[in-house]
Amino acid sequence: MTRDMRLTPSNGRVAHVSLEGEVEAERFVKGRWMSVQQPMVNITETPRGARASQLLFGERFLALETDEGFTFGMAERDGYCGYILSGALTGAVEATHWVISPATHLYPKPDMKAAPDVALFFGSQVQVTGERDGFQRIHTGHYIPGQHLMPIKARFSDPVGIADLFLGTPYLWGGCSRWGIDCSGLVQTALVACGIDCPRDSDQQFAALGQDVPQDAPLERGDLVFWRGHVGMMSSDTMLLHANAHHMAVAYEPLAEAAERIAAREFGDITAIRRLPGLG
Repeated sequence: MTRDMRLTPSNGRVAHVSLEGEVEAERFVKGRWMSVQQPMVNITETPRGARASQLLFGERFLALETDEGFTFGMAERDGYCGYILSGALTGAVEATHWVISPATHLYPKPDMKAAPDVALFFGSQVQVTGERDGFQRIHTGHYIPGQHLMPIKARFSDPVGIADLFLGTPYLWGGCSRWGIDCSGLVQTALVACGIDCPRDSDQQFAALGQDVPQDAPLERGDLVFWRGHVGMMSSDTMLLHANAHHMAVAYEPLAEAAERIAAREFGDITAIRRLPGLG
């Protein structure tokens, strides 16, 4: 069986102990959980390689090997494997809350007029250590407006509503934030925010998600539409919401128009329409 290297924590030199006897490697290690300490960081297939995915502030990464400024390992969110700049990682932080607004600011004090130090994005994870004047103090010593946080276990119920938060976000291959996002990143972000496990890439999502919608059945809000290399989400029976390179942004588009354009210029015909349990 051919392994999907995106989900295989092994690079030939080092591998996770769970793969001992299954892959060849010089060393097998347990690894060490670490947390992202900057607003976002790229996951690349090779050191200094192309961006394949991203992790956000506070998300955890199982570090297996560090060499020449890059750390190889596996993302906790979806098991995605690759390389991260070592300086973007710090010791593991036990998150208590996550960011639920498209973006928020880290303030040096609990005052909305204070000059913020940096922005965080939807899905970022923080450890709240206190509260003052409507702001939550987090483990870095910064303050975040309380309205922008929710307890780490809390989830939403409408993936389309989450995806809509990203309307107008620039298209970015491998992206997963308001700063830039791609088609499968949008779907994953929306589903994970609603407590639905979701792989990272569109081919993985095609293999893992939902039940086929019969050809003659009307489409419903939340249905996923797949092409070979692209995915979008229905906001109604006729309207598609997707991050796409045609608009270079997250945009609404009538499915009929999108399907015609995509068939002619990009990914060919629709390969499947899937409905997730409990959403239809």
